[in-house]
Amino acid sequence: MDISDMRREFESAGLNREDLDNDPIQQFERWFQDARDAGILEPNAMSLATVDATGQPTVRTVLLKYFDEQGFVFFTNYESRKAHNIEHTPKAAALFPWLGLNRQVSIQGSVRRISKAESFKYFSSRPRESQIGAWVSDQSKAISSRGLLEQKLAEMKRKFGEGHIPLPTFWGGYQIVPQRVEFWQGRPHRLHDRFEYLRDGEQWGIQRLQP
Repeated sequence: MDISDMRREFESAGLNREDLDNDPIQQFERWFQDARDAGILEPNAMSLATVDATGQPTVRTVLLKYFDEQGFVFFTNYESRKAHNIEHTPKAAALFPWLGLNRQVSIQGSVRRISKAESFKYFSSRPRESQIGAWVSDQSKAISSRGLLEQKLAEMKRKFGEGHIPLPTFWGGYQIVPQRVEFWQGRPHRLHDRFEYLRDGEQWGIQRLQP
């Protein structure tokens, strides 16, 4: 299948240095709100790339659940493929493809587990069905049929009944601590606007990149 002729022009306003906040987290918050206001489907969906023990990168989509000056937090099973990768190589890259706005934000940095208390706080806010679901799946492990998952779901529903559902010991949050953040704005003729924030200690440097 030859799809080399698939293309479109990116007709959008430019991005200038004076438009940017000096703090990439504040700039991300601005663009995130723009994506929400524009009705972008799941604007908190991010492509998360990790590297395994052999150096093989893998990527999947996860949901950002909160962010602050410390970093960007997502949740997962600590026995999943992504978690094993992170435990071996505690670095990751994330991409927010807000293509409806001709925008992308990419983030690279180190990764660390958040506290059990923080994980419990978020876990307790999830719908009950999602809490039970965390107990059901041995994430990333092979399984012979969906029927076995549904059987285990029924077992967990019986086990917990209407009572409290505890935080699984194998489930919780990770925080990407950004070292580099790039804001990409699509422009006509592939002459896109790109600005890169690089952390230098407690400060951030900003520079324009060629497209």
